[in-house]
Amino acid sequence: MLLTILLAPTLGALALLALRDDQHAWVRRIAVIATSVPLLGALYLATHYDVARGGYQHEVFVPWVASLGIGFHLGVDGISTMLVLLHALCGFTGVLVSYSIKERVKEYYLFYLFLITGVFGVFLSLDLFFFYFFYEMAVIPMFPLIGIWGSDVKEGGKVRYSKEYATMKLTIYLTLGAVVALVGLLWLYVSTGARTFDLPALQQALAARPLDASLQRWLFPLLLIGFGVIAPMWPLHSWSPIGHAAAPSAVSMLHAGVLMKLGSYAIIRLPMTLLPAGAQFWLPWLASLCVMNIIYGGFVAMSQRDLKLIIGYSSSSHMGYVLLGLACLTPVALDGAVLLMFAHGLMTALAFALIGYFYEQTHTRYLPDLGGLAHQMPFIATCGVIAAMASSGLPGFANFVAELLIFLGGWDRYPVQIICGVFGVVITAVYMLRVVRGTFFGPALPAFAHTRDARSAFERLPYLVLVIALMVVGCWPRPFLQMIDASARPLIEHIMPVLPLAAPAEALH
Repeated sequence: MLLTILLAPTLGALALLALRDDQHAWVRRIAVIATSVPLLGALYLATHYDVARGGYQHEVFVPWVASLGIGFHLGVDGISTMLVLLHALCGFTGVLVSYSIKERVKEYYLFYLFLITGVFGVFLSLDLFFFYFFYEMAVIPMFPLIGIWGSDVKEGGKVRYSKEYATMKLTIYLTLGAVVALVGLLWLYVSTGARTFDLPALQQALAARPLDASLQRWLFPLLLIGFGVIAPMWPLHSWSPIGHAAAPSAVSMLHAGVLMKLGSYAIIRLPMTLLPAGAQFWLPWLASLCVMNIIYGGFVAMSQRDLKLIIGYSSSSHMGYVLLGLACLTPVALDGAVLLMFAHGLMTALAFALIGYFYEQTHTRYLPDLGGLAHQMPFIATCGVIAAMASSGLPGFANFVAELLIFLGGWDRYPVQIICGVFGVVITAVYMLRVVRGTFFGPALPAFAHTRDARSAFERLPYLVLVIALMVVGCWPRPFLQMIDASARPLIEHIMPVLPLAAPAEALH
């Protein structure tokens, strides 16, 4: 099953090479099939994960370079299963949204499918070599996807950020972060003496002979900062909103919905799992940085006028909650952080898909120029209100459950940061209500009389898939939380015995 999920997009991309450039219909059909298969596989994984057994399941192992301890090792636990399902949903709906692409369609879908393969590889890999390989594979296609099919970010008729600037800034930031993370991974490989890149084998070796605490304190920040760039962690976040705004709609969906989760997932999977003493020492400082993510990102989002920049800075703010959930080092907070990664991914994918739809109709994302679109687009407006409600953390959506768990799980350890996080929810509600009012409500504008709603079942399908997923998890979170907790609780129990529970609070003071 894991090989099917991983290889289906790759095989789809290879099949596209056999088509002529003008066979757009077949290109799109193959892309839909190549993303439908992983979605079915992800649903199978989510419904067949054995919570009672826990740990890594559905494993695949093929030895590769035995002398260096490199093997093609795939597997999923409860955390990665949720993120595989998130990526499958975003990838499938993104392909449907991409039907609006009219130029160089074949090349677009080639890069898009390779991007999907890279992200799946990160979530499925249990070998550090292939983990890093797929991580880079997920980042590289962003350069052509934004640079060729993206658009300039305009404000008041003037170019604020060119797509070339956005592409270069994204590439430079992510490449520098990846280099820092690579230094940490190689240092970890050498320090363990186990001569293996296999993650379960490293866990066993470090459980039997942990690294010196002082060494862990040097290694942990390399991995935290290296992968934190893509999280994005303040103050290394400025590339992200600009990249959101310049990217085509489906790429923005994957960028905000999934790629930003690679950093948080990598922090959970690598430094938190392998360097527990380093986690105890550094995560209290991360909890303080999270406040800047939440508050600063929210205020900057409130001041923006381009809709994609608003959602972009909002995403940076919401990822602060995820990082705060990791820093709390409690099972409840970590459960909430992983669930928020899933919920936020669906919400931002829905928001960017909607913005892309009415941008195609109105040719503007500038908030002061919009208004009254609910008269012409009642379905799109309804989905937009739902996305705003989910982003604001209203009950009935997965975001509410996730944020509540983070607040409850972190209160005893970081009450000040949690209070700031609650204030961040208020900020989110302010700018999201402003977006809904300024975009969809008010009198109908004559300039938009020609716009039309998404009417056919096919046009509505991507939005309905994302809305239904948000509401299903929001109204019935128990089975998903049980699956996440089966992996989150053992991880916290592995970290916490290293130092007394009061140590993070003492380090913060």
